[in-house]
Amino acid sequence: NQTGGRVGFFLQVDDFDAQYRRMVEAGVEFLGEPRSEPYGRVVVFRDVAGNRWDLLGPR
Repeated sequence: NQTGGRVGFFLQVDDFDAQYRRMVEAGVEFLGEPRSEPYGRVVVFRDVAGNRWDLLGPR
């Protein structure tokens, strides 16, 4: 883990819901539920090395 527990990476996608579903089906570990923010939809996930990522998409 290179980021000290903070989100260090961002994955921006065009279709948030479809990508989120694919990642859930693939067994990705999410650290909460998707939420809407002024800048779009977001959810935090952890990669195999323990790094935290934001999955980001339009509202």
